[in-house]
Amino acid sequence: MTQALASTGEQQTSKTNIIALVAIFTAIVALSLAAIFTRLSEYELGPFGTIFNRFWIAALVFWLINLFQTKKEKQKEHQESYTRKDVIWLGVSGIMFWGCLACWAWSLTQTGVANSTILHNLTPLFTTLVGWMLFRQRFDNRFLLGLALAMVGATALGLGDLEAGADNLMGDFAALLSAAFSAANLMLIERLRAKFSASTIIFWCCTVGMLLSFPVALLLEGRIFPVSLSGWLAVISLAVVCQVVGQGLQAYSLKSLPCGIVGIFLLLDPVLAALVAWAVFAESLSLSNWIAFFVILVGMYLAKSSRYGNGEAEEKEEQQVVVSTQPQLQQRVVRRRLALVSR
Repeated sequence: MTQALASTGEQQTSKTNIIALVAIFTAIVALSLAAIFTRLSEYELGPFGTIFNRFWIAALVFWLINLFQTKKEKQKEHQESYTRKDVIWLGVSGIMFWGCLACWAWSLTQTGVANSTILHNLTPLFTTLVGWMLFRQRFDNRFLLGLALAMVGATALGLGDLEAGADNLMGDFAALLSAAFSAANLMLIERLRAKFSASTIIFWCCTVGMLLSFPVALLLEGRIFPVSLSGWLAVISLAVVCQVVGQGLQAYSLKSLPCGIVGIFLLLDPVLAALVAWAVFAESLSLSNWIAFFVILVGMYLAKSSRYGNGEAEEKEEQQVVVSTQPQLQQRVVRRRLALVSR
């Protein structure tokens, strides 16, 4: 009986992991199109105006999704409830996500694209360091090797265009800060997913981001909305494809995949963006680019096939907790039986 239950549990876990992997890969494909839609949008809008439209359109879509889900939950007598702590963490998650996009957008005006991309891709390094330092997570050698390879490959993509100089320091710092914000956002969403749906979390992120982006866009750029049909199509595509589909599925996957693994998988974003630019804008790809793509894929495979990637480290900790509490439980049972006998 126990073996049958264990087998069923393993099959369910395997199915959940497969769905999560499909979700994160679909999210990465959607997110890789952000560069194209942003470039098209910025023919009419500045970077903060583009971010503002991305957020308010996506917030509207997620509000409609949540409205539909709320009606279904009322029928099932199950609704998400908010505590003050929940509201604070949802708000902080939104601030982190806005900070990531805002710092990255500003860094692109202060430093080279290669510098900004390389530093922004340090997100998985931050998730690993913070997980180890604050949450005492354990990472096996296979995962660390995969992390190193993936980051080397991602760095190599922009290494040829790297610019060094004191003039780029502020932009480089902003790009590095965007990676830290991105890592914090991933870790917060991973924990919030234990209670809230992906659509609820991203709705909060979009709403907070919209409120923060509006005054900045108004003061620094003046124009808030597109003025042509092509401009509207660009920001709507950015919101629906990249924010709703991309960020929504990314948040969905964080219930089953550790944020460290998701951070590494997101290194595929510049790979797919380069491939899309090659196909759409006829931008050239060198042999070194293809080698970097291969190195990233190898790193991803090593990281996902590690004990951390398969969740074995967490399972061991849970088993240790169960084993350590068994004697206490047995003592409680004995005490209760003795109390009943004495009566």
